[in-house]
Amino acid sequence: MKRRDLIRMSHDEVAEFLRGRHTMNVATINHDGTIHMVAMWYGFVREAPAFWTFGKSQKILNLERNPQITCLVEAGDKYEELQGVELVGRAELVPDHDGRMAIGRSVFERYLGEWSEEVQPFLERTGAKRVGVIVHVDRVVSWDHRKLGGEY
Repeated sequence: MKRRDLIRMSHDEVAEFLRGRHTMNVATINHDGTIHMVAMWYGFVREAPAFWTFGKSQKILNLERNPQITCLVEAGDKYEELQGVELVGRAELVPDHDGRMAIGRSVFERYLGEWSEEVQPFLERTGAKRVGVIVHVDRVVSWDHRKLGGEY
C-alpha cells in the first residue's frame, strides 16, 4: 500500500476533524495572480465550511473577481502528530442579513461559547459590515500521520 493511501482520512474522519476547534487558512487569488492567505475561524452552513469577513477585505475583493478558494485546516506539533485537510473549491458570497447572521452564529458557537438572545446585539454589531462566505468543496486532500504508528 502506498504511504499516501495509509495516511488519507476517510470521509467520516475528515468530517470529524473539521468539526474540531481549529483555525482555517483561506487562500484566494490576488489581481496579479499571487496568493492571498489569511487565518480564519469558521463555522458551517448545511455541512459546508463557512466564515464571515469584512466586505471590503482583500479576500472578498479577490473572491468577487475569482471565486476559486483553497482552505487548509491543520493540527499537530510533531511530524507523527500532523493532521490536515485541504479543501479546494468555489466560494459563494453571502451578503444578505439572514445568511450572514447564520454564519456569524455558527462561528460564535464554535469559538466563543453558547448562543443566547443576549448575544444577538453583539453579533448584529459585529456582522454589520461583513459578508459571509460558503465554501463549496470540489476536492479534498487529507492526511493523518498518526496512522503511521511512529514509522516515518
